[in-house]
Amino acid sequence: MPESVEATQRLLAAGGYVADRALATTVHLALRMGRPLFLEGEPGTGKTEIAKVLAKELPRRLVRLQCYDGLDLSAAAYEWNHARQLMSIRLAEATGAAGDRESLERGIYDRRFLQERPLLQALSPEGGSAVLLIDELDRADEPFEAFLLEILADFQLSVPELGTIKAAVPPIVIITSNRTREVHDAIRRRCLYHWVDYPDAARERAILRIRAPGVPEALSAQVVAFVQRLRCGDYFKLPGVAETIDWAAALTALDAQELEPAAVDETLGVLLKYQDDIAKLRGAEAAKLVAEAKQAAA
Repeated sequence: MPESVEATQRLLAAGGYVADRALATTVHLALRMGRPLFLEGEPGTGKTEIAKVLAKELPRRLVRLQCYDGLDLSAAAYEWNHARQLMSIRLAEATGAAGDRESLERGIYDRRFLQERPLLQALSPEGGSAVLLIDELDRADEPFEAFLLEILADFQLSVPELGTIKAAVPPIVIITSNRTREVHDAIRRRCLYHWVDYPDAARERAILRIRAPGVPEALSAQVVAFVQRLRCGDYFKLPGVAETIDWAAALTALDAQELEPAAVDETLGVLLKYQDDIAKLRGAEAAKLVAEAKQAAA
């Protein structure tokens, strides 16, 4: 584990993640205190990437639970392999080894019949200690959050038929949310919290240098200045850092050395993902932002 906030920044930077000091401090405290980390922010601000970088650099295996509407315990934590259980019962009956009913029931609820899903996989010692990424928790139903409380508080999971399974080495837990709905206070209380905002111009340029090293420096500066101004506008979905990287790479693939209104209009589908936003920006508004971005970059 990194011994200081500066060491945490260097660890994240080694994995290609440019973190400001506030974020690095929260990550450092979560690692040192052994507390889950709840990261909230707009889509595309790099929340998920933090878990990936930590898993790569520490190193630990990454166990990812992608949340969605209708997610339940059988998909998130565990379920019993009913086919193998039934086969075991038939085999015991055929060989005369069934014995009494109670011993048979205990036998079929053995750990070997338990199918591990991400939450239980993260507690398992097999493969070494883990980084558990619970991604986009706000997409799951509110009742699902109750399943997480035991894991977040005690790093254990209770299986009624088997007992309590506790992690020998607690996983590093990263929870992300795009805030499409409010996550319950019970989750927040068990975690350290950080709001991951869009990066400022200097940090976004540093990210581009790492993630898109082939982009000319002048074009990189203009792209960042353009996107920074665009995020101040009234659009349905503002571009995240991932879109900035993709757009800079797309312009470079078209051999652009600097921003031009025509090239911007032709590539807006890389930067924006909704037709209403593209129609609003294309033309005069894009040309205006190009002029402002060039002036700012100069």
